[in-house]
Amino acid sequence: MSGPGRHAVAAGTVFDGSHLHRDCAVVIDAPRIAALFPRSQLPAAMPIHALPEGAWLAPGFIDVQVNGGGDVLFNDEPTPEGIATIVRAHRRFGTTSLLPTLISCTPAKMRAALDAVDRVVPLYPSVLGIHLEGPYLSPEKPGVHDPAMFRQPTVADSERLTARRGGVTLVTLAPEQVPGGFVARLVKAGVRVSLGHSMATYAQTKAAMAEGLTGFTHLFNAMRQPASREPGPVVAALEAQAAWFGMIVDGHHVDPAILRLALRGSARPMLVTDAMPSIGGSRATFTLFGQEIVVADGRCTRADGTLAGAYLDMASAVRNCVELLGVPLTQALRFASAEPASFLGLGDVLGRIAPGCRADLVAFNPDDIAIHATWVAGEPLAESAP
Repeated sequence: MSGPGRHAVAAGTVFDGSHLHRDCAVVIDAPRIAALFPRSQLPAAMPIHALPEGAWLAPGFIDVQVNGGGDVLFNDEPTPEGIATIVRAHRRFGTTSLLPTLISCTPAKMRAALDAVDRVVPLYPSVLGIHLEGPYLSPEKPGVHDPAMFRQPTVADSERLTARRGGVTLVTLAPEQVPGGFVARLVKAGVRVSLGHSMATYAQTKAAMAEGLTGFTHLFNAMRQPASREPGPVVAALEAQAAWFGMIVDGHHVDPAILRLALRGSARPMLVTDAMPSIGGSRATFTLFGQEIVVADGRCTRADGTLAGAYLDMASAVRNCVELLGVPLTQALRFASAEPASFLGLGDVLGRIAPGCRADLVAFNPDDIAIHATWVAGEPLAESAP
């Protein structure tokens, strides 16, 4: 077991994505996990990184909706350097992999973002691909997006989105705003499709799901709300076993009582941050589409009070999930790792601590989810989040 380069991380508690193990060690042969077994069975000569007493080790957090971090907004800096800054900012909070997220923008900006991600995916394992949130959205549910950027998909868009690339492509769209068959074409090419910023009816949502739509972006926010005679996308999502919905658990975007109710449905929850540049940064304001966004009282808001993304990191989302929603810590950890990995089609390599999986790990204090260290593809970074 102790071949060249192999080492172990030992903890009093290891959560493998499904079960808890006491006094165990994870053997890493970068970039993958080689074994998980009791610490007492480790070869005497194997190098060991022992976590502090009481710390837990779990699969690294996966965030499929990250607009920015480290004072960088992806829309403003759709470059490899901008992406690297965002990744570094979020890793401090336990996020070992993410999708840089582009808010509805111009075709030129979309091309630049896609090109930048194509360049960094082979270099940075933390970058799993790209999330394009728009621009095929409903003008009735813009949120903080600029409706002037909304448009119908063109032939060039379809070709660009379905082009083969190394990472995952996730597209958030309003099904009622795209031609019939568009969702199916994306899904056939391997693109993950999510509903968001939409006034779709229940029937329109079900039709899109029949074409392969499996995601719901920040459920409840910026979409038609359920009514007695028109259930809309929320009900379509929650009654489907093969659907995933993103939750922004910050106490501001959705009342915790509503999220607690959503967790009783059949769909599969996953935590997202919808994070803006202030996460891991130093500025209390930033600009989006020429408007100042102020960060105060745990919220990012426009002058008119509209929420503009979130001031939320993944460690806080996990903690809030336990404290506000009352779910067990192990379940909150699954919402931050196993579920997003499965949604992206990466459940065989991420979101679990098991032989053959990539060694993406997070060590933390279970009482407050303070991060001790992270590993991405077996490479460590020891840095506590402030």
